[in-house]
Amino acid sequence: MDERTPESYPDLEVGHPKEWAVGVPGILHSMEPALAGMGLSRTARLALAINQKDGFDCMSCAWPDPGHRNRLEFCENGMKATTWEATPITVPREFWAEHSLTGLADRGEYWLGRQGRLTEPVHKPAGSDHYEPISWDDAFRIIAERLNALESPDRAAFYTSGRTANETAFLYQLFVRAFGTNNLPDCSNMCHESTGTALLSTIGIGKSTVHYDDFAKADLVIVMGQNPGTNHPRMLTALEETKRAGGRVVSVNVLPEAGLIRYKNPQRVRGILGRGTAIADRFLQIRSGGDMALLQAVSRRVLDAEDAAPGTVLDHDFLDRHTVGLEAFRAHLADLDEAAVLAATGLRADEIDALAADYLAADRVIITWAMGLTQQRKAVPTIREIVNLLLLRGNIGKPGAGASPIRGHSNVQGDRTMGIWEKMPERFLAALEDEFRFPVPRREGADSLQTVRGLQRGDIEVFVAMGGNFVGAISDTDAAERAMRGAKLTVQVSTKLNRSHVVTGEEAIILPTLGRTEVDLQDGRPQFVSVEDSVCAVHASHGAIPPVAEGLLSEVAIVCRLAESTLGDRHGIPWREFARDYDLIRDRIARVVPGFESFNDDVRRKGGFVLPNGPRDERRFDTPTGRAVITVNELEHLERPEGRLILQTLRSHDQFNTTIYSLNDRYRGIRKGRDVVFVHPDDLAELGIADGQRVDVVSEWPGEPDRRMPNQRVVAYPTARGCAAAYYPEANVLVPLASAAEESNTPVSKAVIVRLEAVAAGAGADVS
Repeated sequence: MDERTPESYPDLEVGHPKEWAVGVPGILHSMEPALAGMGLSRTARLALAINQKDGFDCMSCAWPDPGHRNRLEFCENGMKATTWEATPITVPREFWAEHSLTGLADRGEYWLGRQGRLTEPVHKPAGSDHYEPISWDDAFRIIAERLNALESPDRAAFYTSGRTANETAFLYQLFVRAFGTNNLPDCSNMCHESTGTALLSTIGIGKSTVHYDDFAKADLVIVMGQNPGTNHPRMLTALEETKRAGGRVVSVNVLPEAGLIRYKNPQRVRGILGRGTAIADRFLQIRSGGDMALLQAVSRRVLDAEDAAPGTVLDHDFLDRHTVGLEAFRAHLADLDEAAVLAATGLRADEIDALAADYLAADRVIITWAMGLTQQRKAVPTIREIVNLLLLRGNIGKPGAGASPIRGHSNVQGDRTMGIWEKMPERFLAALEDEFRFPVPRREGADSLQTVRGLQRGDIEVFVAMGGNFVGAISDTDAAERAMRGAKLTVQVSTKLNRSHVVTGEEAIILPTLGRTEVDLQDGRPQFVSVEDSVCAVHASHGAIPPVAEGLLSEVAIVCRLAESTLGDRHGIPWREFARDYDLIRDRIARVVPGFESFNDDVRRKGGFVLPNGPRDERRFDTPTGRAVITVNELEHLERPEGRLILQTLRSHDQFNTTIYSLNDRYRGIRKGRDVVFVHPDDLAELGIADGQRVDVVSEWPGEPDRRMPNQRVVAYPTARGCAAAYYPEANVLVPLASAAEESNTPVSKAVIVRLEAVAAGAGADVS
């Protein structure tokens, strides 16, 4: 469908990709929209509060805060996220009468988000094509009636976005389990579920094993499947600290990314006036899906080095005391096929040799990764191979070393800690049951992909979302939207409009909520919430500006009102008291969740506190053997049929998750549009397609009809040979629902087999 208008979608422009990130342009691109949209006073007030110890936590990525904060402790995209939420523009009441759902469905994410903040509950009655304003009481009554009318609690699913704070998440899962189901899909199912699955099975915790300060102590940081310059820009400062301390950085990725080439730190004179800091000492341009083969090949070279000089390469004391599985791993890699490795990775043998040499020369190694690894079919065994490589030389549980998954949403890790998971371990469920004295269900619930399947079958009738944009974020867009439209009721707790508000069930309700930037007063007393970042640090978040409108409820208040309306006084849970005083919520968390025993005291300390982490703190591994597990993983080569490409979805620089701030992607040279597909020029020559040509991108999946993303402008780009890339969430339409990572059930958005079909000359010229 054509969402473009002359005002918001002028002609696409394609320039050259950048070779450095941030600098003065980063300042300008962060502050210009803030000043234009909020004015000087509001912008200054927020800028001085973002990520400060007495301020609010940035609602975008989960990158940790340093112990010493700069006076301005935010990145370009963090400021854009703040501006997006804190806009004074609101959706007027007449908007709902003027815009039908049919009409809104023809609008894109960019247009929807620009309409402003939601300020009052609205209801789409069954059979209507419009939302209508509704009172809070009526909204909660309708939702409660629909939930209580279900044949089984398992016929409802309760989704959580990673922006949801700890206190809200704990109450939300408490309500859902008191209602009687474990159907708690969340955004982690779509991104780092593979990480948690792999790490839990090998080191006994699904989290990072490093502190922020470890980056400055590392001899080597290997950055895999990740674009920190766009998705976690403040990480570039940590990598700069690695370099300034004498460490090396290696980037392993399908595309070269500006932030990993050179970083101009805007808080240093060198970053403003000079050339900045070269970040990656080595770039391995790997074929999509080849990371597991690379990791096995490096481990094989480490073992070969040990064989050549016994007792001098491996950390035998660590391996003997803290691991199991080394000999089986050694035997497995003895048969590693080097030709298969080179085919899978697209690398030369000498490039792999060089990475192995870097690893062997380093006493302290950190490996970081993001969705370039987690959204592959073999994501879980790939991440297990990261653990294998780290364990060989004792690179877990010592300063400057460890496994460092970089989470993509500000509290996605905290939400899981608080119980947002369809299969929480028995120890959590038992503690919850003991504290609240109701029978907590043990049946495993539905994850995100299973929720779509349940909607397709009619097994799930009510879908409730605590934030996020589920239909925009999930794979196989057309199938997911058809499934959601089959629901009887959909409920969204949101600050702004997105695709999930216009693709609804038979009946739909939107509940507007306070943003993280806003002061939260309950009975006249200011409240705060807390979040957990990527390195297990928990800290408070205090709103800085008045709410954009009167009558908005906090997420905590919404959960409490919803729970009280649905459950009544069932189980004796004091929902009203929780809504009035968030300390009472934290008191309960302290009695249920390990590491939070002194929650109310600890979170009030400047900078918060760090959760205990067995592997990191004391080389203690919560596995069945009490040791870290070195695993054997069968290598599988992703075959690319002739005339096809392996496509990955990715973000532009001016977006966060499905939120699109502008139509530009300046680091990749794209302006005023998003309908592009990036392909290596040599692949274009082989396919007989010209740079600038319009094509349909068509994905193929065995036994299913082709999926099509029409009329994309081809951009010749230095991606790995045989690979292609297109923007998320638009390219989700190409990712089959059935294409999921083994064990984690995460959508495989980084390995989609596609063909390019030329569009007839003149076709689609009006949307170029």
